[in-house]
Amino acid sequence: MVTSPDFLAIGHVTKDLLSGGGYVVGGTATYAALTAHGLGLSVAVLTSAPPDLDLSHLMRGIDLHVVPSPVATTFENIYEGQRRYQFVHSTASPLRASYLPPAWRQASIVLLGPLVDELGLDWLGAFPAALVGVTPQGWMRQWNSNGRVMSKPWLDAERILSSVDVLVFSEEDVGGDQTLIQRYTEMARIAVVTRGRAGARVFWEGSARDFPAFRAREVDPTGAGDVFAAAFLVRLKETGVLYQAATFANCTASFAIEGSGTASIPSRQQVEERLRCGELYE
Repeated sequence: MVTSPDFLAIGHVTKDLLSGGGYVVGGTATYAALTAHGLGLSVAVLTSAPPDLDLSHLMRGIDLHVVPSPVATTFENIYEGQRRYQFVHSTASPLRASYLPPAWRQASIVLLGPLVDELGLDWLGAFPAALVGVTPQGWMRQWNSNGRVMSKPWLDAERILSSVDVLVFSEEDVGGDQTLIQRYTEMARIAVVTRGRAGARVFWEGSARDFPAFRAREVDPTGAGDVFAAAFLVRLKETGVLYQAATFANCTASFAIEGSGTASIPSRQQVEERLRCGELYE
């Protein structure tokens, strides 16, 4: 077990159901951890899952601390064009800050990636020396009796964002609501809004700057935002330069959409090659 990982992802791994039957393992923690690992960092994951969900093959080389749960968090994503309809079929056990291996509190980079409200306020202030980012989807969604996911107000946004360094979310997470985008980005020290083919918009110290996406052949957009978030945090930690981090993250995320599930998460060598030679959307 790594005593102090470079990158720590916290949140549920998921079963993502496939239209033809079966499932793939997904979730923010999965995509983010594999991205950081591909970029050459030592990586650890705190998650919750049942014993029959085998993560050892997919997460080879990544340290895992899995809190036992009767069931896995299970999602079904249905796409119609660019629109996604999402369903929650089951949820794993919540994750408490007390579950974290003590040595992991010294991680250099931490991503809090809740999916079904599994992370509480006890996580705030748990990593005083780390670069801490959040992808807040799990605090912004609810579901009805059929499992259909809908948005809900993020009631603890101000409290959470005052305690972390970077907020990353998509326009889709807030239904394109510009009022909510303005509210959340103004609360955050650094905020990034991902916008699909339109790239990403970085908010910092009262200003906003757009960064174009890299051209890619889209196969499956699932997880691209999580890949972006991980890559952004990694490059920001390495360089301290927001705008380098945004371009690097856009490039890394462009690979993620080119295959199904986690199959096309890139290596650092692949990212650096596309940074040199890739084309941008105008």
